[in-house]
Amino acid sequence: MRVDALQLEGFRNYEGLYAEFHPGINVIFGENAQGKTNLLEAVGYFSGAKSPRARSDRELISFDRETGSIKAKVWSQEREFLLESRLNRTGRRQMTKNGVKLKNAAELSGILNTVLFSPEDLYLIREGAAVRRRFLDTSISQLRPRYARALSEYHRLYEHKLRILKDWKEKPDLLETLEDFNLRLAQTGAILIHYRAHYIRKLREYAPDIHWRFSGGRERMELSYQTVKEIPDPEASPAELLPCLLAQQARLRAAELEAHACLAGAHKDDFLVTLNGISTKTYGSQGQTRTAALSLKLAEREISFHDSGEYPVLLLDDVLSELDPRRQEFVLNCIQGGQVFITCCEDERLQSLKEGKVFHIQAGKMI
Repeated sequence: MRVDALQLEGFRNYEGLYAEFHPGINVIFGENAQGKTNLLEAVGYFSGAKSPRARSDRELISFDRETGSIKAKVWSQEREFLLESRLNRTGRRQMTKNGVKLKNAAELSGILNTVLFSPEDLYLIREGAAVRRRFLDTSISQLRPRYARALSEYHRLYEHKLRILKDWKEKPDLLETLEDFNLRLAQTGAILIHYRAHYIRKLREYAPDIHWRFSGGRERMELSYQTVKEIPDPEASPAELLPCLLAQQARLRAAELEAHACLAGAHKDDFLVTLNGISTKTYGSQGQTRTAALSLKLAEREISFHDSGEYPVLLLDDVLSELDPRRQEFVLNCIQGGQVFITCCEDERLQSLKEGKVFHIQAGKMI
């Protein structure tokens, strides 16, 4: 699995760019605010047909343009794919795969998987539950189209229910539709919980071993999934989880009406990381939390490889400069196989690069 070529027009600070990449290591260097991260963002765009940095595709279009486009030549599943997304400020994009128009982003699932390391990800453990849910959602959506569809529907249903809860006193008739939304929320929520529980089980197979080696055999990592307390076994089938979620909704109905808020459900999920039995979020040092976050990301890469038989494209966005030399060496030594993109501000360390390509970016142009 790799990105062989990329063409940009009116994307971020790139008026126009065409680049062909190495199947192994690709280093993108240049000073800050020149477009290195933007290029990495474009490389990974088709892994989920969205950017982790933008709320909408409109933000990806150059300031002086009404439209933009991203084209990528991708090798995956033993064949070549030509992917394109045409962006415009109306918010309506048009995506194609080998010239055929796509109905939705789910049709891209499995073609290009990526794992992104960014400086923000080093705080994955310390941040609130929403950050860890986003980590799960991004990872699972690349591997399971059903999960991606359920997640999109869940977000839409949640917003509808929230509007009902906020406005029902002024418009009592809205309550007539509440049960319908609750039922569908429980059905889609059961799918999310089922997949999240199984993914965390997979993380337990890889992340603790990676962290054990990362810490020099000093720290034992454990992961535990935190979801609706009425659910005794989150790994059960969605059909078995559904009655538990419906029971929770019934128990909280009066409280939700009073609070005008959705008080529980899959949108409250989290997972706990402990090192030697102690909460890393609460008591972990900066070095421990960074090491734990990197272990999760490297485990994500291994899960994707064992699931698809192909290593996902690894995107390292200026993350090495945030690590001490020992952690830098460990991360780089863990990268075996697959295509890698690394951004950095200087090229001093590039002398040791025996195989790969180096790209110098300045003001949205390739030098």
